[in-house]
Amino acid sequence: MEGDIANLGQYLGAGLAAMGSGLAALGVGNVAGNFLSGALRNPSAAGGQTATLFIGIAFAEALGIFSFLVALLLMFAV
Repeated sequence: MEGDIANLGQYLGAGLAAMGSGLAALGVGNVAGNFLSGALRNPSAAGGQTATLFIGIAFAEALGIFSFLVALLLMFAV
């Protein structure tokens, strides 16, 4: 019985941590969508904001990778 409860907590925690990967995809879409919206309003300034776009995408994707790592650690290391 104790092993079953521990496995339940392990899988539940890993599932909750893995939700961060999906939320990171929403974050990347939000960053890219806002950049596109701004670029369409002011095309001359879009070239100067491309680096900011890539930095924002990298931060959002890094959070997804960290949450995936936590999910893997909860599944196999704990």
